[in-house]
Amino acid sequence: MDMANIRARLIVVLVVLCGFLAVAGTSPATAAPADSLWFDGTSLTVQNGRFVDGQGREVVLRGYNVSGETKLEENSGLPFASVADAQKSATALRALGGGNAVRFLLSWAHAEPVRGQVDTAYLAAATAQMRVFLDAGIRVYPDFHQDLYSRYLFNTGSWYTGDGAPKWAVDLGSYPSESCGICFFWGQNITQNSAVTKAQYDFWHNDYGLQDAFLTTAQSTMAYLAQHLTDTEFAGVVGFDPYNEPYAGTYESGQTSRIWERDLLWPFYQKFRARMDAAGWQAKPAFVEPNLFWNANIDSQKQEGGLLDAGTLGSRYVFNTHFYDQKAISGILMWGKAEDGQYATDFGTVRDRASAAGTAAVVSEFGHPLSGTVSDKAPTVVKAMYQALDSRLSGANWWSTPASSGPVLSGSQWQWDIYNGRHHELMNGNADKVLTSGDAWNDEDLSAVKLDDSGTVTLRQDARLLDRIYPSATSGSTAAFTYEDRSRDGSTTLTWNPVPSSLPNVSRLVGSGQYGLLVWRSGSGTAPTELHLPASFPTASTTVVSDLGTAYAPPSYTASTPVGVAPEPGGTGSRRLLLTDSDSGVLHYALVTNGATSPSADLLSAARSELAAWSAAHF
Repeated sequence: MDMANIRARLIVVLVVLCGFLAVAGTSPATAAPADSLWFDGTSLTVQNGRFVDGQGREVVLRGYNVSGETKLEENSGLPFASVADAQKSATALRALGGGNAVRFLLSWAHAEPVRGQVDTAYLAAATAQMRVFLDAGIRVYPDFHQDLYSRYLFNTGSWYTGDGAPKWAVDLGSYPSESCGICFFWGQNITQNSAVTKAQYDFWHNDYGLQDAFLTTAQSTMAYLAQHLTDTEFAGVVGFDPYNEPYAGTYESGQTSRIWERDLLWPFYQKFRARMDAAGWQAKPAFVEPNLFWNANIDSQKQEGGLLDAGTLGSRYVFNTHFYDQKAISGILMWGKAEDGQYATDFGTVRDRASAAGTAAVVSEFGHPLSGTVSDKAPTVVKAMYQALDSRLSGANWWSTPASSGPVLSGSQWQWDIYNGRHHELMNGNADKVLTSGDAWNDEDLSAVKLDDSGTVTLRQDARLLDRIYPSATSGSTAAFTYEDRSRDGSTTLTWNPVPSSLPNVSRLVGSGQYGLLVWRSGSGTAPTELHLPASFPTASTTVVSDLGTAYAPPSYTASTPVGVAPEPGGTGSRRLLLTDSDSGVLHYALVTNGATSPSADLLSAARSELAAWSAAHF
């Protein structure tokens, strides 16, 4: 045996031994992400319909799906080709996209390529990529993703493809040849492709033991993550999304969508919840999705649902839903662009359903195509969606009725794919059909980012739209929030929430700049309230007007500084505004703007007086 082979075998033995020690022992403790402060890094729980950290603060999760690359085969069902690419993506997501959370996609097909055999090499690679985001101070909730059940349902020459279930699961079913008939959008396969509808039906009825196999693999996956992430890293894992966009496939005679949710979907989630507990995820919620058509904004597609018969979801489940404007995407049912308050009612429905279920809500997918015939709507559609996440009010009504603003919703935009436009995907394994453009999946193109020719992550959407002020952690309870991003539609600046003329000094201070305004009632904790500061808010030109104090170019945070700035954890260069109060049950407000240049003390004082009178009048 030559020396090269001896060295290679020794390396394999060492790797196996190290892996065994890692499995057998407890996860090593690691330091918190760079730039962490004493109140950072605690696990989140669900309390009183909100995400809450270890300091008792309300937390809002904002970020992106990472990523649709998982649906492709080119990187073996992983979001990234390498840990280095994951690192590049995480840094950019924090610094350019303003995100503090990601929905991290996983593939059942790659986790269990052979029935009953979990691929630990896949889980190890996924864990290594997930760790990069956690170490960058970004919270994670994994998602076992599926669309159209499985790519293995589709023939090599098909116009469409799917993702999710492994080949062995499809082989069990002897499904009919797939065909969508006259379909203009891939989503029509969900209800029109008999191969897809039959396979989905079989899964929900546990035919061939499919659901049992999935649940066993999910438990193994969660146990692996709990064991191989450090305690600090695992604290950043918020929960688990069991199943993307569930649908019955076909309904039985007399069965409605609501009955299907009650009798099949909800029992599945209860089984998944038990698997979470068995895997060491007892303290983390399941992010459960209702029938994907429950909140469709086309009447002919809408189906009754929303887990209406699941009772109080409480702290062990999160109400998790998606929203896309199918009217806008159709190009026919909505001719114009989105306007101020366009989705206030749609997102208000999400708030109301979560409130009735006694839990927190997250909109884990939203967005709009960035190329094609309807891409001109994207700047207004996505702005209106973020507006609806921030508040249930239109900009025209926010200042006059702020107490009706409602809770700030968590959300994950679809998607953050650094390989956008640079793919090399053999669609359905067809070497003569190599996809490179867009997201390389069913003609979609929704990624907010891409790599430029130098390999640098660059935004494909207006930075003013994506990198936003939002209350990432509120010490107490949020009473109202709004953000005017002044994002652009071409050369037009979109201003949907101008400061009213009744507040002339506030209006003068803001000018043509961006601004955010948070109103909150203090709690009993000692940790500060946090607002993410976009890159467009450099400290030197940021103005804060609050009852806690006023500041132009606010100082660095200290425990004795009521208004201060600090880096966000993760060492990516992103920053936050920290507001510290010392009371409980008291109403506070903070206006943050980049519109002023060296404002005078008199102007700051006058603006503060106006905001004090406004808040007293409306709360």
